[in-house]
Amino acid sequence: MTDPNRRAVIDIGSNSVRLVIFGGAARSPVVLYNEKLMAGLGRGVIATGQLSKGGMELALRGLARFQTLIAHMGVISMDAVATAAVRDASNGAEFIQRARDIGLNVRILTGEEEAAAAGYGVLSALPGANGIVADLGGGSLELVRVCDGAVHDRVSLPLGILKVPDIRAQGLGKLTRHVKALADSIDWVEECSGLPLYLVGGSWRSLARIHMMQEDFPLTVLGNYSMAPGDARPLSDHVAQMAKAEIKAVPAMPSSRVPMVADAAALLAALTEAVSPSTLMICPFGLREGLLFQTLTDAEQQLDPLIEGVRFFARTQQQIDGYGDALMAWMDGVFDGEPAELRRLRHAACLLHGTGWASNPDFRAIGGEELALHGNWAGISPADRAIMGMALFIGMGGGAAEEPEILAQLADEPSLNRAQQWGLAMRLAQRLSGGAPSILQHCPVGLDAAHLRLTLPGDYTALDEPPLRKRLAALAAACGLDGSTMNSGASLSPSPVE
Repeated sequence: MTDPNRRAVIDIGSNSVRLVIFGGAARSPVVLYNEKLMAGLGRGVIATGQLSKGGMELALRGLARFQTLIAHMGVISMDAVATAAVRDASNGAEFIQRARDIGLNVRILTGEEEAAAAGYGVLSALPGANGIVADLGGGSLELVRVCDGAVHDRVSLPLGILKVPDIRAQGLGKLTRHVKALADSIDWVEECSGLPLYLVGGSWRSLARIHMMQEDFPLTVLGNYSMAPGDARPLSDHVAQMAKAEIKAVPAMPSSRVPMVADAAALLAALTEAVSPSTLMICPFGLREGLLFQTLTDAEQQLDPLIEGVRFFARTQQQIDGYGDALMAWMDGVFDGEPAELRRLRHAACLLHGTGWASNPDFRAIGGEELALHGNWAGISPADRAIMGMALFIGMGGGAAEEPEILAQLADEPSLNRAQQWGLAMRLAQRLSGGAPSILQHCPVGLDAAHLRLTLPGDYTALDEPPLRKRLAALAAACGLDGSTMNSGASLSPSPVE
């Protein structure tokens, strides 16, 4: 059956020509296929003002291949766009016509359209983003003001990574002064001082990989990885001293990025000093995801990308349909009133908990933790992943003495303690219901003063058993309550905290 959300985007940039086929939830797209061709179209434009003949031919051959792939991959929509190189080239129109001759309707994005797409890409992953998006491509740098779930001011600057070497060659400090002059000419940039700078683009991601290695960061997932602004200049100095072989040896470093890393580092240091952000955050979504986001309805755009992505992943793996949502509602009896940022993590963990049956029982707990840490989820930080990971590790049978060390390296103790409570509640629910949503709906758990109370109506009294009471008491103890109460049928039986 054709995936109703399988969509293709062809991005013809100054450095690369890329085909990405997306699937999954419309609100939280995942990459099904990603192919990149380094055509270097922008190099010819910088040198002569035109797309070079060799670059054009290489790109067109790649586009013909992409078109053939798309025709056989069940894609229901396709958007082909060209950015700065084609936009600025005197023979850009010729290139577009030749692309159309092979059947691809390519549109040239204006600088404002390119910037807006990058901004919407960040908002699609981080709906609460409030700051400046910096999308670095081969031929241009887009700066975009995002806040309140919308794109506001934006500008496209002729400062792509391919143009940085010529500026740096003009002398020490030239790039820093050039970037500061550009930033000073944009009236809204100063108003964003002290807000996050969201970094979009492969060059920034390559820098983040080096920073991760420097910091001995335990998680290799780039999404929402953050760096302190004060690290930008030392990072640039460090990269400048690295040999190409050292850069190439950085884990997951694309070979095509190696020659550009030093220039990207110098540009990031200059940009950071010019805009004075509070933090530097790597965003995994950008122009391509922004193009998809703009096609959604207003109602679809308001959905949480984390919940939608997890829901799509888990939809065919629940023990019984609806268990994840029923578990979430049942746990509200204990954790009602949680901050929204924690509640959404609990919801995601509940949806994923119902997939545990598909794992080998001996590795179920560690599998749950790994799913949280390394799953393709949007809209969460490394700390958020660790919180979900702890909940699933405990909820799928892991013991406190076995907790993976990585979790404590990523999240603070109070957050992990709360996640342990979620995990114990999941284990209680599993023992109570066996994965049946209807049992959770009829057997509520809640707080009665300083006690935890589980009610089993008359038709459900057969579920009362010592292991269930033990799990109820363990949850009460983890929550710091005085004890637990099982309301089974018409009688109330106190159970001491163990």
